Amino acid sequence: MRLAIYPGSFDPITNGHLDVIERASRLFDQLIVAVAFNDQKHTTTLFTIDERLAILAEACQGSTNVRVAKLDGLLVRFARENGASAIVRGLRAVSDFEFEFQMALMNRKMEPDIETIFLMPKEDYTYLSSRIVKEIARLGGSVDAFVPPCAVKALAEKLSGKIS
Repeated sequence: MRLAIYPGSFDPITNGHLDVIERASRLFDQLIVAVAFNDQKHTTTLFTIDERLAILAEACQGSTNVRVAKLDGLLVRFARENGASAIVRGLRAVSDFEFEFQMALMNRKMEPDIETIFLMPKEDYTYLSSRIVKEIARLGGSVDAFVPPCAVKALAEKLSGKIS
């Protein structure tokens, strides 16, 4: 069975993330969408790890070969423990490439048998980022075109103070 990991903070998941998930799920028998806890982003995350897991699980519920899991620790260790043969990374623009390339080379050095696969989202989503979506939502703009309905709802609730 060919299994891949698609890691990210997904704070919140965007339609660009969903596009990569959908296409990666066609390339692999099973895809684990791994929600990462990133120490560097901890102070800037809007949603808790459990909230992000729940939003992602709802957004991916129609995909039979996609599983959502928490990623705590080293990605290549998580991939090895789950029997993954590949790590999927999304590239929106050339600006993403340098960082992603460095990470892919480091991961290859630590775990040579796990390949990194770069997927570009549809052109419609290349400008999307969770950071921009959160900013639009904070300023009262509509994010309906950028995130799945469950994320629209979660953003509205979070920003209105209904969930903390």
